Amino acid sequence: MGKLAGKHPEKALSALKIKHLTTPGRYADGNGLYLVVDPSGAKRWMLRLTIQGKRSDMGLGSLSLVTLADAREKALEYRKAARQGEDPLAAKRQAKRVYPTFEKAAQTVHADHKLAWKNDKHIQQWINTLTEYAFPIIGEMRIDRIDTPDVLRVLSPIWLSKPETARRVRQRIASVFDWAKASGFREGDNPVEGVGRGLPKQTKQVKHHEALPFGEVPDFLVKLRASNSNLISKLAFELLILTATRTSETILARPGEFDLKKKVWVVPAERMKTKREHRIPLVDRAIKIIEEAHEFSYDGGYLFPGQKRGKPLSNMVFLKILRSMELGVTAHGFRSSFRDWAAETTNQPRDVVEMALAHAIENKVEAAYRRGDLFVKRRELMIEWEKHLLQQPEVMPHD
Repeated sequence: MGKLAGKHPEKALSALKIKHLTTPGRYADGNGLYLVVDPSGAKRWMLRLTIQGKRSDMGLGSLSLVTLADAREKALEYRKAARQGEDPLAAKRQAKRVYPTFEKAAQTVHADHKLAWKNDKHIQQWINTLTEYAFPIIGEMRIDRIDTPDVLRVLSPIWLSKPETARRVRQRIASVFDWAKASGFREGDNPVEGVGRGLPKQTKQVKHHEALPFGEVPDFLVKLRASNSNLISKLAFELLILTATRTSETILARPGEFDLKKKVWVVPAERMKTKREHRIPLVDRAIKIIEEAHEFSYDGGYLFPGQKRGKPLSNMVFLKILRSMELGVTAHGFRSSFRDWAAETTNQPRDVVEMALAHAIENKVEAAYRRGDLFVKRRELMIEWEKHLLQQPEVMPHD
């Protein structure tokens, strides 16, 4: 292999020398820069440098496209970057990567998710809302170049006029950016996270939309546990959310209703709105809450006792917690959050979800033939719900 003489050459090559080099090999110019002559006769530049303690070879392009002066300038730039601890090779690969537009990314997410969704209406609505409201504004933008102000431009026109639609659009845009980050197309925070600060308060709509979006419930639980509310109230509230029960069903619960070995909570008929006994499958986190609450309950009393002996928690306790956290939602609204989550993210049939919520079967004929309570399927559903609730939360601002 042909090489120029000298251990440490400095600008050893010249345009004339390069022109006459025909023997295949590697020819040093100095400071790690080489001209490589391939067996085919093609000539290209190669830079040898140490990146984060590891020796690497980096191509700088063909001689026909990169002159000697350009090659030296590039070599100097990359050497400086490497000395500062940067990785010019990784930066070069990143620059060459083809980034999808938001529209292309959304279509990919939709295609991936619809395989798991069985609700045809939801499958179509998911992409239709983005097509109508997001694509005209950010559809053609590269996914890595979209920021919070761009998302704000999508949501602002419909935030007050179509609050429910706007909420769903926001959730779906957030899902697309989550996919982009996981796929290596974005870095940093999800741009949806800061958009709430630029949107007006939905003061009138809060009364009509009292459920927290299900994507925000995991973060709510983190904040609930860290709040200054008393422990017994926080335990009761978390159990209510985990089991999708009504306020009265939770605060009036007695220790004898729970079989922790079988992982079941049996609410007697007289305490149910439907006046039918309701069996609730208990997930692991619910069992831990019940075990902890047992330390506060009195013999024959309530699992979640109030301040006065023999009395349960006030039925206003959860509302007080929500007000202290400055949230315009209700405890009952978490049942709606659960229902939305089940419909949009699981494959569970509607009747399983309705039975988990202890809703009466409206069709009298169906009700007459319905003997079981779908307990096994409901246990699977509640385990999925627990996984959703205990995930690392994606912090989204509350409106």
